[in-house]
Amino acid sequence: MTTTYAALLRGINVGGNKKLPMAELRALLEGLGHDNVRTYLQSGQAVFTSGHGDEDSHAAEIARAVDERFGFTVDVIVRDHAYLTAIAENCPFPAAELEGKQLHVTYYSVPVTQERFAEVDQSAYLPEEFRLGDRALYLYAPDGLGRSKLAVELSRPRLNKGLIATSRNWNTVLKLVELTGS
Repeated sequence: MTTTYAALLRGINVGGNKKLPMAELRALLEGLGHDNVRTYLQSGQAVFTSGHGDEDSHAAEIARAVDERFGFTVDVIVRDHAYLTAIAENCPFPAAELEGKQLHVTYYSVPVTQERFAEVDQSAYLPEEFRLGDRALYLYAPDGLGRSKLAVELSRPRLNKGLIATSRNWNTVLKLVELTGS
């Protein structure tokens, strides 16, 4: 059975020295035996189909291949269409009423619990808010991520220890659902 996946590479082409042209990422994924490879934007999203492996094995394989080919380490999360659809459908915020820049999803490598974020006093950041989902955190930032004080707090290393985490705005969340569904 063939499954369609999205690979989310953390921190690609958004500053620093982790430059990875999307044409080269597509070639890398095809070289790993994946089919129907497409990329979205320049910031590390790729969609592909595969008849073998699972999310975790694909993520490890892609991270290893990027390191070998480009000489830098990158965190990778791979999720299938069903998961991405569930994340979009289970959004605890009124997504249809918000601009894409106001809503973000942080995807995690493993499930996270409220206890991990217990020290974060959400009332101190209102009207910004966050809610947890399945290996994900939904962040409502009415002024956008770049001005979000809650986003800064949630990205602190002590809160993310032992996790791979990568965030996408709502427009990208929906586009990945679309791309993995076609």
